[in-house]
Amino acid sequence: MDTLFQPYRLNGALTLANRFMMAPLTRCMAGPGLVPTEQMAAYYARRADIGLIISEATIIRPDGQGYPNTPGLYSQEQIEGWKKVTQAVHAKGGKIFAQLWHVGRLSHPFFHQAEVLAPSAIAHEGTVPRMRELVYQVPRALTVAEILQLIEDYAQAAANAIEAGFDGVEIHGANGYLIDQFLHHASNLRDDAYGATPENMSRFALEVVDAISARIGGERVGLRLSPGAYVHLAGDARDRAVFDYLLIQLNGRTLAYVHLGIFDDSLTFDYLDGRASDYLRAHYDGHLVGVGNYTAESAADAIKADRFDLVAIGRPLIANPDYLAKVKKAEPLVPYADAMLAELV
Repeated sequence: MDTLFQPYRLNGALTLANRFMMAPLTRCMAGPGLVPTEQMAAYYARRADIGLIISEATIIRPDGQGYPNTPGLYSQEQIEGWKKVTQAVHAKGGKIFAQLWHVGRLSHPFFHQAEVLAPSAIAHEGTVPRMRELVYQVPRALTVAEILQLIEDYAQAAANAIEAGFDGVEIHGANGYLIDQFLHHASNLRDDAYGATPENMSRFALEVVDAISARIGGERVGLRLSPGAYVHLAGDARDRAVFDYLLIQLNGRTLAYVHLGIFDDSLTFDYLDGRASDYLRAHYDGHLVGVGNYTAESAADAIKADRFDLVAIGRPLIANPDYLAKVKKAEPLVPYADAMLAELV
């Protein structure tokens, strides 16, 4: 367990106080204009002893929204709201990254009165979480010009995050949202430069990484990936070749880390030869963040076995703002319950 509490050097720009990260946790608690609130600032500050906080997923522009009251990073008012959050975290000695998000086909016109956009015109079946009366619609396939604009919008959101005081950004390329939709055959049927082959299907993700890195420096950029399709997408054995190629390309780039996106890391995928975390470890050379129902004890075992380098903790941090102190003292944790989502504690 001692290893988890030792400082961890990501690169010349970032050394973390310990190997714990706070996983991005969508709370739907932004104020009018999708502006972060004082309550959110207090919520994050209470968890500032975690080595690195990853903010709740934060939309890069209005049509990226897919859930109610999720914060943005595209208006000056939102930037000013986030400044209160980052200042509160830094005042407690913490570090915080903004997770940059566009939900792609998982959006709905209810949120922005605009078209739903995605790599291809394939709807996700079902209804919007927390707003079950809203049925997902068939999106319009993005034009190449619109893809290029999205890349610029990601880069601008990253610059906005630095203006807001964040220590860096995590690109949300996982969990079936926009970037992930380009990376999987179930949601990408394009036959142009952004589809059909591993190189083309990886292009959007790599161009977003490159644009953000050029704007704020790759050492301040993390990337979340879901090589195993487990939510919002169906798996396809052909996806393996896409991620094989993507990870080779990422190995030649400067990143702070790659972060697995999965709810339960005990899940296995035939086309990945087992767990997604083990697949990433075998193919990515940089710092790797594990996640998915780990306790401090099981995370320590996994790190000792060199399965990943840092661990992201999710729901236990909702239930236990003092998670780190309790783990150090071997005190019991408060169990998570869905009712806790109703307020920021």
